[in-house]
Amino acid sequence: MITLALAALSLAIWVYLIAARGGYWRTAERDDALASGAADGALPAVMAVIPARNEATVVGETVGSLLRQTYPGRLSIVVVDDQSTDGTAEAARQAALEAGAADRMTVVRGVDRPPGWTGKLWAMRQGLAHVEAGAEPPHFILFTDADILYAAPDAVERLTRASLARGAVLTSLMVKLGCESPAERLLIPAFVLFFRKLYPFAWVNDPRNATAAAAGGCMLVRREALRAAGGLDAIRAALIDDCALGRLMKGQGPIWLGLTQRVCSIRPYARLADIRGMVVRTAYAELNYSPLRLAGAVAGMALTYLAPPLVTLFGHGWAQAMGAAAWGLMSLSFLPMLRFYGLTPLWSLAAPAIAALYTVFTIDSAWQHRQGRGGAWKGRFQADAAGSAAQG
Repeated sequence: MITLALAALSLAIWVYLIAARGGYWRTAERDDALASGAADGALPAVMAVIPARNEATVVGETVGSLLRQTYPGRLSIVVVDDQSTDGTAEAARQAALEAGAADRMTVVRGVDRPPGWTGKLWAMRQGLAHVEAGAEPPHFILFTDADILYAAPDAVERLTRASLARGAVLTSLMVKLGCESPAERLLIPAFVLFFRKLYPFAWVNDPRNATAAAAGGCMLVRREALRAAGGLDAIRAALIDDCALGRLMKGQGPIWLGLTQRVCSIRPYARLADIRGMVVRTAYAELNYSPLRLAGAVAGMALTYLAPPLVTLFGHGWAQAMGAAAWGLMSLSFLPMLRFYGLTPLWSLAAPAIAALYTVFTIDSAWQHRQGRGGAWKGRFQADAAGSAAQG
């Protein structure tokens, strides 16, 4: 009887997820539908702000790709060197020189982080302050990470035209992550899929829906709208800074979030441990540092992803049939994202094992927080500030 109830509940969950969770499993929200790159007049000024802490190996490619954009307007860059020790500033300057556009790139040396701020947001705030102190502050701020390659020369133009056409105060792209190593092929498509399940893009993009999110690698923001919302100071303690910015900006007007093949991350995750570190840094923050929510998340993952294959393999009768149906829907939900990343559909059969790994990472995130190592990034443990903000 218990097995039958578990199978029925798992199947009901999957019917809901497929039919009523904003079509999260599809890949419909993509920048293919954004405005074309045909230049038909000047566009408002855009200033890219790149927070960078010990990013010498990647920041040059990011700077170079931005400076090579065919943007029919003023496009310039501020790199905030967040107290790096590896030559990050020099790498950024060299890239600008090689692009023949040193006059369009400025490096700001970051100062010590004040209490209550997470590191990335404080770096972004310093870049924004530099921008606003200029004689002609830009219409748009492009917050972008130091490992983001703007592979298509019209990527920024598409973002800007789409923002203007929609009247959006925030237009964000979930950049395409690397998917070369075995660890990446196993876990990266699921990482994006799970993010979409938490924040269905169709709901994010619907002004009538309260769901809000953004993807931190590429976020084009209307500067005046950000100021009206209280600026980055309003979210200064957020560890998951992109989703916090999405919520903040949706209070000011429409936002848009989609997938892209034109902008990609060049940060490799060659080992399982690399992806674990990425997830562990913020997973417990997503649960608001709540042990009760952690227990609920673990139980939910077990019921949703582990129960179907177990009931299918070891159950009987109706329980086995419902378990198989749930497992089938689970596998089908992975297929569009696997196709987006150019992977074989056979990876969908590993969905239960993938979910189990992410569940372990989430538990580990809570453990690291308990040990005072939460929110680890580039030698900093930031979850204390974020945790107090989340709770207070």
